Parts: sequence; structure tokens; C-alpha cells
Amino acid sequence: MNNAAQQTMAINQDTALQEETLPLCRPTELAEAAGGRRWLIESMWAEEGVGLIGGSPKSCKSWLGLEMATSVASGTPCLGRFAVHNPGPALVFLAEDAQHVVRDRLQALASHHHLDFDALDLHVITSPTLRLDLELDQVRLHNTLASKRPRMLLLDPFVRLHRIDENSATEVAKILDFIRRLQREHHTAIVLVHHTRKSGARQQAGQALRGSGDFHAFGDSNLYLTHQRARLKLTFEHRAAEAIDPIHLRLVTEPLHLALADAPTPGPTLEEQVIAELNRVETPVSRTSLRERLRVQNKRLGLALEALLNAQKIRRTPQGWTI
Repeated sequence: MNNAAQQTMAINQDTALQEETLPLCRPTELAEAAGGRRWLIESMWAEEGVGLIGGSPKSCKSWLGLEMATSVASGTPCLGRFAVHNPGPALVFLAEDAQHVVRDRLQALASHHHLDFDALDLHVITSPTLRLDLELDQVRLHNTLASKRPRMLLLDPFVRLHRIDENSATEVAKILDFIRRLQREHHTAIVLVHHTRKSGARQQAGQALRGSGDFHAFGDSNLYLTHQRARLKLTFEHRAAEAIDPIHLRLVTEPLHLALADAPTPGPTLEEQVIAELNRVETPVSRTSLRERLRVQNKRLGLALEALLNAQKIRRTPQGWTI
């Protein structure tokens, strides 16, 4: 191609660019929320919302994020209180935890929610690193979301997802803009776990976030965990909805999970009831008899028996189940 032809092509491209306009539509033509939904998790996280779980180290931010992901993936109420109206796949990346730790946490949450762990519609990104400031990793994350189409993506924690200066509004804005593009292109909620400053204890929750002020302004929904005596205080914040009053949480063992601090102490688990029932008799008990005695659904009983069998606490004989 000679110089004259190249110049003509450049002029044509420049003219086309100058004539290009931004896409427009009338208000009535704007897309509506699917089914009129406003919340992904009722009063807790906006439908297709982006935002942060903020808090100091060891304030159970990861536990809260995994609790949310488990609830979205299964349709069970988050923290036993906040309904999930439209469950679907959840995708999580925990940069600071080994894979066996992530598995143990998710298995504990599945047990707490009485879920079939093998059937849980939740996927874990197992890449050793994920850098949101690198174009290659951005493309890989974009392609992963396009493939799995999750209802929610959890990225934990933000400090391990980049090598930028978190105090630089310019550098932080580039990553947050990428997160917003992912949300809009894939119609998914994105939850970032982020630390608060050590000196931010006396500041309002959003102002205590570490780094640029863009973090606080970014969120459609933000959750903040702070220590208050022997409990955790969870504060809610939304861009387009009134926040409910803060609630208090505690980390419960057997199995490990977050629970409402003011909730009544739960009764024995189904697994504990099965053990107690088998201890009462000297002969094996059939599954049908166990279901009638415990007045429980057959599917729930099956999951409990399988868990106890895998833990080698009971065994199955031709006559039934026994210790």
C-alpha cells in the first residue's frame, strides 16, 4: 500500500471516529431488573451489586464471604435470616488460604446448612495467584465468568490481588473500573474482602477502609465487621436502599460457622440425634425405623447417615444401622 492510500485510509477512519456517537435510549427502554428483584441476599447485598466486606484482621470476613457464597449457591437463608430469592452458581477465590482449608470451611458450612456437599453449586478458583492489575489475569477472569455465569463472585482479600499503591486513587480506580465492567458484562454480584486501617477504630466504618477513598464510594452494598466485646458487630450500607440496623454475630464450633449472637442455642444436630437413638438400642435399626423415630425427611436422614458413616461413627449391616 502506497503512502497516498495509507493517508486516505487514515482520513476515512478519523472521519468515522468523529461521527461516532454514544449509545442512547429512552427511560422506558432501559432494562428492568429480572423479575423485579432488588436483592441478591435480602437487605444484605444488592442484586448484581459490587462492594466490600470490610474489617480488621481476624474479624471473620472470609467466613462471612463464604457464608454468603454458600447461601447463594444453595438458596438457603444467609446467617439463617436473610433470604436468597434467586440462587445460582457462586465462584470464590481465597488468596490467603490453602485449598484444604477452603474445603474444610465450605464442608463445615454445608454441614451447618444441611446441604449435600458434593452437589453444592459453588466453584473455587485454584490458581496460585490472581492479579487484577495484569491484563492476562483480567482476561482469564473475564473468560471464567463467561463460562460459569455465577450469581456471585467472592475475591478475598483485595490486598493479595494486585501490586499497586492502594493509596493512589488513580491506580485503585483502574482496578475498581475493571470490577464494575465485569459486573455489568456478566450480570453478577462481586464481593471484595478488604482490610480496615489499624488507626480506623474510631472512624465510621466506610471511612476506616484502608487506602484510597474510592473504596468506600465504589460499593453498591458494603458490609463492615468490627469487634464489640466478645461479639462481632455487622453493619450494613447500601447505595440505593435504607440499611437495616446492625446485628451481632459469633463464630460457632461443631461445625464452624457464623451465627446470630442473639439466636437461641441450637438443639442437637441430626447426626447427634442419630447417635443417641442408636445408643438406646442393642440391635441394628433400619433406615425406615430411624426416619419414623426422628420424624425427619428421608433425604436429610440419608445425608446424616452418610456423614456419620464417613466419619466411622456408625456402620451399616444387613439388619440396619448400628454404632
